[in-house]
Amino acid sequence: MASLAPATARSYRVDVSRGKSTARVSSEWFSRPDDERFLSLSDLFDSVRRRADRAHTRIVESKTIKVEAHRSQPERLGLILPGSDMPVTPTNWSFGQLCSLVGAPPAYLRDLPAKLAGINLQHGLLTHRGEQVKLLQTDDGRTELRAVTGPDYGRIWDHELVSAVMRFAGDGTGDTRWKIPGTLDWRTMHYNPYVDVTKDTTTLYASDRDVFLFLVDDTNPIEAGKLPNGDPDLYFRGFYAWNSEVGARSAGVAVFYLRWVCANRLVGGIERFEEIKIRHSKFAAERFAQQAEPTLAQFADASPRPFVEGIRAARERIVARKDEDRETFLRNRGFSKPETGRIIQAVIAEEGRPPESVFDFVNGITAVARSKSQQDSRLELEGKARLLLEQVR
Repeated sequence: MASLAPATARSYRVDVSRGKSTARVSSEWFSRPDDERFLSLSDLFDSVRRRADRAHTRIVESKTIKVEAHRSQPERLGLILPGSDMPVTPTNWSFGQLCSLVGAPPAYLRDLPAKLAGINLQHGLLTHRGEQVKLLQTDDGRTELRAVTGPDYGRIWDHELVSAVMRFAGDGTGDTRWKIPGTLDWRTMHYNPYVDVTKDTTTLYASDRDVFLFLVDDTNPIEAGKLPNGDPDLYFRGFYAWNSEVGARSAGVAVFYLRWVCANRLVGGIERFEEIKIRHSKFAAERFAQQAEPTLAQFADASPRPFVEGIRAARERIVARKDEDRETFLRNRGFSKPETGRIIQAVIAEEGRPPESVFDFVNGITAVARSKSQQDSRLELEGKARLLLEQVR
């Protein structure tokens, strides 16, 4: 059976040299100002739901949109939409979308005087061959244009994603097993799941363009074998999910097992990474309901037993006992001679012995992948490591 390490200790030792890492969460953490950080899922949901409640969409003929400089602020552009005499203010994002839709360079138009930029943009709207555009407007004291897309854009509301997560993760602060992650102490190599949720530690984010959240089940670590020194090799489950209701990015979820999260939210020791991306095409909302939401719910409640058994099988499957066998094993799987040497040396450096099992080779491959500066090369190696593990499931 899958074994769960006791959750009574406030921290547990992890091996940071194993598995692959991702900076996806860390990049979100670095880029978010305080007003885009939330301390609970309920606060995040309330924020994105309120703006959805104030929003409405409409499809109009592009040639019926009139562009003018504000009377009171001639340096700013406003849009007069069909059926209204009041100008609508585009956000920086929607202005860029509108420019791109009609083939105008947004950066160039932003540098022009508003009146001249308006003449250029008006010309593009009048000659736009797509004819129709879908607009997302928000009324909050003033009418703001948040998004300009094609008529078949399939909108998934940000609050729909957050709501789907709340159904199994509650508030995301420890009221269920799913929570904002703790922190790895690099001095002791101990991971502490119990860290106060603050603006600096949270992993729940939303801006006027998107939503992103990362949660873990880190108070229930899973033991999947032993490390060379006899310590348990501990993992826990995690996932991140993202969306943009204004077309800034796709929707999607990624689920995986991991060993640690550091203070700047770099995630490491990843195994069994699975990702679903959903483009905002015509039936995007239906695909989210059929694919992404069930994937999250199933992963949240799934037993770790298949994962543990897969790791155990990889550890037990001996594929090479001699140097010649090791080289043949890797060369037959598409690794070059220099790569083969680096993989074997990586295992010797980390394990104190040459690789023998499938799991040894996987660890060596991911260690070499971590040293790659080019993302394509790193992903190619990580893909080969993943394929090896899948072959012994």
